[in-house]
Amino acid sequence: MARGKAYTDGQKEFIVTLKQSYDKEKIDNDIVSTKDSAGRVSKGLNVSLRSVKSILSEHNNEKSLDSSPKKARYKSRGKPEYRISSPLETIIRQRIRSLNRSGQHVSCRSLCGWLTQEYNIEIHNITLWRTLKRMGFVHGKSKRRSVLKEKDYVIIARREYLRKKINNRKCTGVGCVIRPEVYLDESYINVNHSVEKTWYYTEEGPWVNKPSGKGPRLIIVNAITKDGWVPNAKLVFQAKLSTGDYHGQMNYGNFSKWFQEQLIPNIPPNSLIFMDNAKYHNTYAEDAFPTPKTLKSELEEWLKENYPLEYKEEDKLLKPELYIKCRELSPKPKYMIDMIAEKFGHSIVRTPQYHPELQPIEICWGIIKNYCARKCDYTMESLKKFLENSFNEVTPATTKKILKEMRSEENQYWKEDQIDEENEQFSEEEIFYD
Repeated sequence: MARGKAYTDGQKEFIVTLKQSYDKEKIDNDIVSTKDSAGRVSKGLNVSLRSVKSILSEHNNEKSLDSSPKKARYKSRGKPEYRISSPLETIIRQRIRSLNRSGQHVSCRSLCGWLTQEYNIEIHNITLWRTLKRMGFVHGKSKRRSVLKEKDYVIIARREYLRKKINNRKCTGVGCVIRPEVYLDESYINVNHSVEKTWYYTEEGPWVNKPSGKGPRLIIVNAITKDGWVPNAKLVFQAKLSTGDYHGQMNYGNFSKWFQEQLIPNIPPNSLIFMDNAKYHNTYAEDAFPTPKTLKSELEEWLKENYPLEYKEEDKLLKPELYIKCRELSPKPKYMIDMIAEKFGHSIVRTPQYHPELQPIEICWGIIKNYCARKCDYTMESLKKFLENSFNEVTPATTKKILKEMRSEENQYWKEDQIDEENEQFSEEEIFYD
């Protein structure tokens, strides 16, 4: 066998079989001098002893995994994947809500099994549990059954958002809105982002040698309307780091610069601008009061001056207590980006947490990344060229279709939340009159 080339499954199986025959020969016949079966295989096939032992170890591991019901779900060593993608979060949320409405019991184990069966996605129970907690789900007793239910703050945020969207409609069509709607977002793509699978001949093995790691990344900022991409709003730059959350490569300074110089001049007057709750989207105005950095003496002085009856020196309030009291009494602080938008006659609306399906530009990012993955040759120069071409894949017809699907999703949430509330009220009355 040739050295320096990956062994095929057939060659590995041959090595394992030969080693097993030598072992059997050694056991059955006392006069055979074979003491080192692996060494004999290595010498007879002109394969390094290290390769033989590696193949045998791989075979033994696979065999033990197959025979162990507890470990059968894992395909390789190490911890299961921690991060769950936004599209998968949407699928999980919809599944839980569907089961809740039909009165069926929901558990992490049943959800993991369903994801494996329907989508061939394997997630550890603990990983799913942590994700559900982060998404605002709570596990506990409902009135008559145990279910996973969304926390109140998630429902309230979604309801407020949907109310604003519905109030902006003037008819059933996608473009029938009172104020133009603009959706902005940031994303990223790594230089090694490519299609995972390829066809190849079994005996030869795959010829595609994908580099290890994800490689450097490009940060992308853009916005869409019903007519497609906002003209001249595209911003692409290379991140300084290829690890960590891509949001860490952005800050309020470069975001507000893009917002004022590339977005505002190119969107319709009196627009509603939709964006998520990224940290740099929610930077408070400089004159906001109070902030966590406000000194205790400043909090005390503000209370004495504006609400003297609320401040008693003998109470000896701690700084956290003063901060909460001032926050309750002071006007709600404004975000800097909101003030900029208002200055130009626009308004900001923030999408609810953990609801990427309500942000249509997320689908546009998927189209772009899929295009680049198919063209990938693992160089930054080519990635920039392919990324530029990929924006042509999202046409006005594409965005109209996406917005139509999103409106159906909004209507579904609006209807389901009302049904859930009615069911909850009915359940409470049922218990009260038992």
